[in-house]
Amino acid sequence: MTAGSNDKSPWWQSAVIYEVALISFQDSDGDGKGDLAGLISRIGYLKWLGIDAVWLTPIYKSPFRDLGYDISDYCAIDPAFGNLGTFDALLTALHEAGIRLVLDLVPNHTADDHEWFVESRSSRNSAKADWYIWAEAAENGGPPNNWLSRFGGSAWEWCEARRQYYYHSFLVEQPDLNWRNAEVRAALADVMRFWLDRGVDGFRVDASAVLIKDAHLRDNPPNPEAAGKPPPQRHTPVFTDDRPETMHCIEFIRGVIDEYPGRLLCGEVQGKTDRIGHFYGTERPRLHLPLNFALLDTPWDALPLQATIDAYFNALPEDAWPVWVIGGHDKPRVASKIGEAQMRVLAMLLMTLKGTPFLYMGDEIGRKRVSIAPDRVRDPFEKLVPGFGLCRDPERAPMRWDASANGGFTNGRPWLPLDPEDSANVSGQQGDERSMLALFRALMAARRENACLLRGRYEPLRSQSDVLAFRRVADGQEILVALNIAAEPRKWHWQGSGHLLLSTYLDQASRSLPDASIQLRGNEGVIITLAPR
Repeated sequence: MTAGSNDKSPWWQSAVIYEVALISFQDSDGDGKGDLAGLISRIGYLKWLGIDAVWLTPIYKSPFRDLGYDISDYCAIDPAFGNLGTFDALLTALHEAGIRLVLDLVPNHTADDHEWFVESRSSRNSAKADWYIWAEAAENGGPPNNWLSRFGGSAWEWCEARRQYYYHSFLVEQPDLNWRNAEVRAALADVMRFWLDRGVDGFRVDASAVLIKDAHLRDNPPNPEAAGKPPPQRHTPVFTDDRPETMHCIEFIRGVIDEYPGRLLCGEVQGKTDRIGHFYGTERPRLHLPLNFALLDTPWDALPLQATIDAYFNALPEDAWPVWVIGGHDKPRVASKIGEAQMRVLAMLLMTLKGTPFLYMGDEIGRKRVSIAPDRVRDPFEKLVPGFGLCRDPERAPMRWDASANGGFTNGRPWLPLDPEDSANVSGQQGDERSMLALFRALMAARRENACLLRGRYEPLRSQSDVLAFRRVADGQEILVALNIAAEPRKWHWQGSGHLLLSTYLDQASRSLPDASIQLRGNEGVIITLAPR
């Protein structure tokens, strides 16, 4: 059954969404940094792969201290990436290819050279004096409270011009906006409309859980689990993260999105799985898709995975649409955690679970973490909080398109080193019909062509003997998914007459199965269709 006929559901429910860190995707002018023109040149690849939407990390004007999440002008393209004309050309080319575009929205903070902050810090009486979070010094002249920056040290920085401290959740050069100020909310709404009017298909909201901080500036309590963790985690962020008022901010952002039919609002959230429902909203809508990294954060074993998936589905509000993410610019490469063989199994899991799959550029070739020498580190977290193995540069290294020295990414010196020339690359895998890339492409096609995989309800089966199993059911059609999480063979049984649709090995033609069992090879996943009962 082909998906899409008479389907009135939102486009993102059937989409595969692909995150692109633009600076590392494709360079077009030899400066060693990816750009909009480079992305335009790779649209053919995205269409061939089967991508339905691209989510771009920030492309706005920025001093680029933290991958562009420090924004100087929300309505301008950074010159390193191009200009608004190039952006419009990109949007047109993507839409012509049937691919939508989602931009990063960074509503929590700006760069310290943004004109809003320049005015705000100039005087307590300036027109934008209350656009950021300012507070008086403590009695001893120090910071107002014990709140910590995620990049180390106090989250408060002294401003001599105002004789006050300003708050920064992240870098000292990233002051937090004051979301309690109606003018700030209106200004950010105008930013959204600027891009929505140009035709973008939605936003991914950065740091959506930290938009509001405690009005009383109460100290955060000690974190009883802080041992061995980076210094910023020595307190539990009760009064700075995931405050109840934050949901009103998300509702406001959703209200702007809803002015434009068919646009998506997804977002970075935090907290345990049982908190995920709050970000969807009940009485008032919030995010369409709160990003769910549970598959990345769970031990790679059938029983913990079974429990994680069950807990996530049980936490969803009624009619909420699930979402699964296996990579990102802030997350360690999953292939480095579970290995290449099990990465194929994860690919099948991602594309067969009910919900919208998100992957990060390079996941489709099983890319692993890139080794970054100390003198090439660019990640400000690693520079400010070193020694905890949390540097994000290994994930942000440029895309390897071929086996050449610079990987087909640039003719210049890459802004970050690439992995070795014999590492996984797109060109090599495009020529291999059983490669990781071929598997991702085949799975996307199977998902797109089977309404049961797109819309069918998820029904868990008992996972045992290292086999994670479930079924998808819709309109009399049943599909079984069995994933061998072990490196050794496992026998797996089911009820009913089956037909093998796809194996992660990509070495078997679609065929009928002689009985209701199959010998799963080590590290093998299969999709089996059942005859109607």
